[in-house]
Amino acid sequence: MLSNLLNVFKISDLRNKLLFVVLMVAVYRLGVAIRVPGVDAIAIEQLRASADQQGALGFLNLFSGGAFESFSIFALGIMPYITASIIMQVLGVVIPKLEELQQEGAVGQRKITQYTRYVTIGLATLQATGLVFIFGTGQGQAFFTSGPPTNVPLLSGGIWPRGYLIIPTLVAGTAVLMWLGELISQRGIGNGMSMIIFASVVASLPGGFWGIFQPNKEFWFVAMILLTVGIVVAVVFFELGQRRIPVQFAKRVVGRRMMGGQNTYIPLKVNQSGVIPIIFASSILLLPVIFANVLGGSDPDSWRSSVQSWITEYIVNPSNLVYITIFALLIVAFAYFYNSIAFDPIRQADQLRKQGGFIPGVRPGPQTEKYLGKAVNRITLPGAVFIAIIAILPYLLLLAAGINTFGFAGTSVLISVGVALELMRQIDSQLTLRNYEGFLK
Repeated sequence: MLSNLLNVFKISDLRNKLLFVVLMVAVYRLGVAIRVPGVDAIAIEQLRASADQQGALGFLNLFSGGAFESFSIFALGIMPYITASIIMQVLGVVIPKLEELQQEGAVGQRKITQYTRYVTIGLATLQATGLVFIFGTGQGQAFFTSGPPTNVPLLSGGIWPRGYLIIPTLVAGTAVLMWLGELISQRGIGNGMSMIIFASVVASLPGGFWGIFQPNKEFWFVAMILLTVGIVVAVVFFELGQRRIPVQFAKRVVGRRMMGGQNTYIPLKVNQSGVIPIIFASSILLLPVIFANVLGGSDPDSWRSSVQSWITEYIVNPSNLVYITIFALLIVAFAYFYNSIAFDPIRQADQLRKQGGFIPGVRPGPQTEKYLGKAVNRITLPGAVFIAIIAILPYLLLLAAGINTFGFAGTSVLISVGVALELMRQIDSQLTLRNYEGFLK
């Protein structure tokens, strides 16, 4: 293993790519430490203390690598780009023009990437405006977990004029992150956006473990360590697991030569959707938070305040079993939804027919479509249940320990292991290409 690791640095091209990735990640972490101009330092400290809690604020802080809690220039993180990519993928199913672009190869993909950038800037502008007006005026208490509200505004002198300077700053930060991700994809190794998310998630893990160890919870600290190791092993097992559907191509005569006749397979990953269902479910659970903030009234005896208290206690509180149950069910539902978009049995069956391929024992056409659809539905269930269990297990453990300072541990490990495995695959392919023994056996 050590010799294989040394081989990575023997190849100048691979070494330069890895060093470039490290440099871009360092630039990203530097930007996380740069605070936007004009915010109140006292309010920032209260925001940081609230971000240590689980809930909506913890979710936003996770994917920003801690930038949200300090309201840095990268406070929005890469989430607007992720959301834009998901939107474009969904629209590709319902808009024929986008579907044609998806089938045009590299040319069409460049146009889709350009559209994704525009949508990202639009979403970033909306999110930045909303966050500035909510937190700038001291109305961000709805994003916190149950507890005393925090009404200290980030902008003590009002929104004008500093708030209107912060909005383009946050949008520009997201644009820079998008640019860094594309640079990593072009000149580095691995997917750039995934590497930024990986850096964000990994940066939050030490603070999470320290939050457990600090209140003298040694037993639960060891239990969380063991749980994390177990999650890593399970994630590796499921990420590498796949069902291979055999495909056979008919022989055909081209000129005087016999072509085709080879056997291959269609790989169906057990966890085909990855961490996207968790992102979907977490985003949906942010809506009651905003609803509670809008609905809440000043009179504690009014029905509006009662509804707000009920939402805060049961719907947006990760320390409640109702929240955990809803979160798990949403993950399973969105896993099926995403797989239905990512894998189209009709398109796959049509491609097989055009290429002269068929599944042994299954007739081409509608029978193949039905077979593939049934196979995807069957393999989606264990994958969806798996990521739901991974997402809620840390919640259950922390609920038993009485700790609420380690947000989204299962999600963090799932993202980290998935990106690390993909990076290892690409490094392995580079080593194998140059006649070196790879990491993966």
